[in-house]
Amino acid sequence: MGIKPQIPKMDAIVVGSGPNGLAAAIRLAQAGWSVAVVEGAATAGGGVRSGEVTLPGFVHDICSSVYPMVACSPFLSTLPLEQHGLDWVFPPAPAAHPLDDGTAALLHHSLEETAAGLGRDSVGYRNLFEDLVANWKELFASALVPIRIPRKPFLMASFGLRAIRSVRAIAHAYFRTERARGLFAGIGAHSMLPLEKLSTAASPLLLAVAGHAAGWPFVRGGSQQLTNAMISYLKSLGGQVTTGTPIDSLDELPPTRAVLLDITPRQFLKIAGSRLPAVYRSKLERFRYGMGSFKIDWALREPVPWTAQDCRLAGTVHLGGTLDEISDSERKAWNGTVSERPYVLFAQPSLFDSSRAPAGKHTAWAYCHVPNGYTGTAVDQIEAQVERFAPGFRECILARSVMGPRELEQHNPNLIGGDIGGGAVTLEQLFLRPTASLHRTPVKGIYLCSSSTPPAPGVHGMCGYFAAQAVLRDQDQG
Repeated sequence: MGIKPQIPKMDAIVVGSGPNGLAAAIRLAQAGWSVAVVEGAATAGGGVRSGEVTLPGFVHDICSSVYPMVACSPFLSTLPLEQHGLDWVFPPAPAAHPLDDGTAALLHHSLEETAAGLGRDSVGYRNLFEDLVANWKELFASALVPIRIPRKPFLMASFGLRAIRSVRAIAHAYFRTERARGLFAGIGAHSMLPLEKLSTAASPLLLAVAGHAAGWPFVRGGSQQLTNAMISYLKSLGGQVTTGTPIDSLDELPPTRAVLLDITPRQFLKIAGSRLPAVYRSKLERFRYGMGSFKIDWALREPVPWTAQDCRLAGTVHLGGTLDEISDSERKAWNGTVSERPYVLFAQPSLFDSSRAPAGKHTAWAYCHVPNGYTGTAVDQIEAQVERFAPGFRECILARSVMGPRELEQHNPNLIGGDIGGGAVTLEQLFLRPTASLHRTPVKGIYLCSSSTPPAPGVHGMCGYFAAQAVLRDQDQG
């Protein structure tokens, strides 16, 4: 195919406008490179987009919505995005975990307040988190990097000894009550892995620390505003963004010093064609994608009627009851079935951002984990879990939008089979991601910068940042 005329010739071209693609473009633009971002969809943002998917006037975050890792990102937190229209909304509590006894365990901004709410597990909670929270900036600066000798070796050794363990092992080692174990399991299920797998504890440790250090904020007006702020800042540095331009082959791109691809290995195999050596191609073909997501967005006539009133303080609510119940749900999804009582991640941004819905009305969304590529429905299971902790919830629904794995992938091709993490973060895919060459590929001048590369999935921009750093180092070395 010939060169598409709408793609400008620049020092670097970034394919994909998700947060990692934009972070890569910004870093190169900061270094004085001319950069063009090329996006296949009509709207930039990848998984950071919002829109009216239920009823007019109801703004929904179509994929990602809650951003603890942006606030703690060693790169994104340094950008002047507030000067480009970004406005964070911080709920009073980052997360809640309702229980069947009508109460809820809360992840508060305050570590002490969180610990106090866990009763006889307060000491265990402090023992697990105090040193990490006290050194959170150093922790994130050392954790959100590709594998290397850490700048704070003793801190990272202490973190690593906990992070390498499973969620279940940590829950049993530090907590005695179902209240504390459930709270930790609810945060731990963000890992999208069975909770008995090694290294699953890393995700809840970082997320809980982020909650204490910076909170779990939403973006006022919808997640699209985060994308818009990043684009505005990129343009202030001279960068350009072109939408509605899908790239089906690397041959469609004009000559440039570097191409950075915010795509997953399966897509790279497709657009690179015969350029990839057989050994590297084989490694990409073995890359494992993770569990899929089944997501519902709701337009609501009134707030969710939680039995535990403390849930109204939290932007994010984890539904699943006990550690064992959540473990069973995640294990089933990993092994190819869907639990009748799935772990449900629920968010209610309109409680704290009135711009999301007409006066007096509300928005909410939830997803559960399903097998990758799942073609069935989970609407009844998800809504039953909400109803379990908020009787009368179904009567609040004005409209719903349903997106299973197939629809999520149609919306964003990076979500292979509904996997929102760009690949399973198993122990073997945590550090050497997607291969030992990390962001670099065997094709000169071609780099990967998506969440399929280190350091890990999540909206923190560090995958894109380190890909850009690799480009700059390679150019310096000639």
